[in-house]
Amino acid sequence: MAETAYDFSFQSIDGQPLPMSTFKGKTVLVVNTASFCGYTPQYEGLQSLWEDNKDKDVVVLGVPANNFGAQEPGSNDEIKDFCESKYDVSFPLTEKVSVKGGDIHPFYKWAAETLGDDNAPKWNFHKYLVDGNGKLIAAFPSKVTPESDEIKSAIAKAKM
Repeated sequence: MAETAYDFSFQSIDGQPLPMSTFKGKTVLVVNTASFCGYTPQYEGLQSLWEDNKDKDVVVLGVPANNFGAQEPGSNDEIKDFCESKYDVSFPLTEKVSVKGGDIHPFYKWAAETLGDDNAPKWNFHKYLVDGNGKLIAAFPSKVTPESDEIKSAIAKAKM
């Protein structure tokens, strides 16, 4: 059984291995994203959070998923192009995965088991916070924006 987020791996949107262990010692906000969602403008806040904190050992990790309302129908290349051209996204993105159901990515299965189904993604732009030891410490529903005091204080607390 997995014990930390470091036990999991994604593929980057460019098809390269992206093990969570890459982020050892860093606080990571893992967000399931979608290009055609009412919450899509949160990319702006995620990018700002990344730019303001990337030198302070905080990582934003975007995880495109097409599980809710078919709002991420594109290919990895289309998703990457959309994120970069529309929102200037420079934080790491994974390839498109499933965050629920029978083909759920193992990280999301573990997160739901760790924090309970009540904290599993119910829609796009659900956020998980992983501390520098790989421990899953918080979950935030879609409506909680990256600029919110709730997320900022959780990140600050995680870094203590």
